[in-house]
Amino acid sequence: MPTLHWLTRDEDVRAAEKTPTRLLEEAPELGYGDRDAGNLLIQGDNLEALKALLPYYAGQVKCIYIDPPFNTGQAFEHYDDNLEHSIWLGMIVPRIQMLHDLLASSGTIAVHLDDEELGYFVVIMDEIFGRSNRINIVTFTQGAAVGHKSINPGLVTVINYIIIYAKDKSNWTPYRVFTARDRDKRYSSFIKNVDEPYEQWALIPLSKAFADSANMKVNEHKKVFGDNYEAALNEFVIENSYRIVQPVSPDYKNVGQETRKIIDQSLAEPNRIFLQKRENHSDIYLQKGKRWLFYKDKLKKIDGQLIAGEPLTNLWNDLRSNNLHNEGQVKFPKGKKPEALVKRVFDLFSKPGDLVLDSFLGSGTTAAVAQKMGRRYIGIELGNHAVTHCVPRLQKVIDGEQGGISKAQNWHGGGGFRFYRLGPPVFMGNGAILPDIRFPVLAAHVWFAETGIPWTQPARLTPFLGVHEGHGYALLYNGILREKSTNGGNVLTRRSLATIRRAQGEFMGPLTVYGERTILSQATLTAEAVVFKQTPYEVKVNP
Repeated sequence: MPTLHWLTRDEDVRAAEKTPTRLLEEAPELGYGDRDAGNLLIQGDNLEALKALLPYYAGQVKCIYIDPPFNTGQAFEHYDDNLEHSIWLGMIVPRIQMLHDLLASSGTIAVHLDDEELGYFVVIMDEIFGRSNRINIVTFTQGAAVGHKSINPGLVTVINYIIIYAKDKSNWTPYRVFTARDRDKRYSSFIKNVDEPYEQWALIPLSKAFADSANMKVNEHKKVFGDNYEAALNEFVIENSYRIVQPVSPDYKNVGQETRKIIDQSLAEPNRIFLQKRENHSDIYLQKGKRWLFYKDKLKKIDGQLIAGEPLTNLWNDLRSNNLHNEGQVKFPKGKKPEALVKRVFDLFSKPGDLVLDSFLGSGTTAAVAQKMGRRYIGIELGNHAVTHCVPRLQKVIDGEQGGISKAQNWHGGGGFRFYRLGPPVFMGNGAILPDIRFPVLAAHVWFAETGIPWTQPARLTPFLGVHEGHGYALLYNGILREKSTNGGNVLTRRSLATIRRAQGEFMGPLTVYGERTILSQATLTAEAVVFKQTPYEVKVNP
């Protein structure tokens, strides 16, 4: 498979590994609402923040949406968006590596870019995620050739792209999404007596049925309704979709024998209506060899409204980025994306209760949308506008703000989030563990380093951390045994091993124990199927 090379590639692909694992320190005064809702807002460098999340959230995120700097020279207040190509690649590669690790096996990542780095980025994504896991590249129409754009020479750029990959396509399933479409005017026949037995049904033109409903003549109702005619007709069609049909000729060669037989009968008896009842499928009505398609089967519930819909394609030209200045009630010039766009991504690749993540949170759009859609979320933002933009925006959302997608989601407020900043590294420069690191913090790190999955902290802490793939893990650290004697505490002794054995319950498999030292002989360790690892020297600084 092709790979992309640039001057600092070797250093950049190892940047994630070299990034220190930092603590996340809560700033309670910046949290809001229900702090136990499972939502996190983190201020700090997103590479370090992603590394800090790994011991707790690796493989847990269902959907990632990021809108990184486009590298187009659009210098604006909150991002350096004028980076040389190799620097941009060096920035994005380790972050994509981290995001890959955080994504669930059934998860999806959607990355929003323009064409400046698109070609390079697709090669990078193919390398990290695998080309077989590429789902699609969506074209998003973000504006029109109006205003200052209309005076530019040559082609006017009005599109961006959303590059979509699965973590593991064999374990991946999207959700079906529909978009609104214009009324299909081919459905122009109306069953005037639908309440009678189907054998007696009679068709009249839709235009006549609509005129009759308003007590008008066909040739006058357009004049009466004027500019509102099409809207009024659409409303009538939706209300009567169960009796509006389009007769079509079935593909005779590709239908079953029973359907062919009924088609032949309907041709032989053209004035009769035939019915073929089917289990788990719509019934088939035929007359004169033609099947009646009902308009009701074209209707979909989109954003709470029953309207004509069609399956979503990879051309999204119905969501515009203009007039976004007041969405979310925060200003973010040239960087804000419409809530409807993020909603569409989450509709496709997540469901309520799923965990979503945005590591380039910007003005907080992704978190706001996740809050309104009932998703749990993690948002990461470097600058001070994590406080000046994201926090107040989310506070307003929790209080019931009605902009963006609120009406479509029937949003009335609720929920909450915790706010965190990056703290000191878990490990100091010499590899030693930072003093005063709490047991659950190091336990989560040790567990993740050994297993590659997050550690679930139990209600009652013991030195036994758990079992993964038939192997047990334990940690003697920070007085977990509440013993300060020479032969207890953080030292592996027969007594502390017995405590671990009691905590491990019925598990009798091999065991790895982390501690300051052990007084047990190698023969004893071998007999007990125990591997001892010394803290801090054998704790992996970079899992």
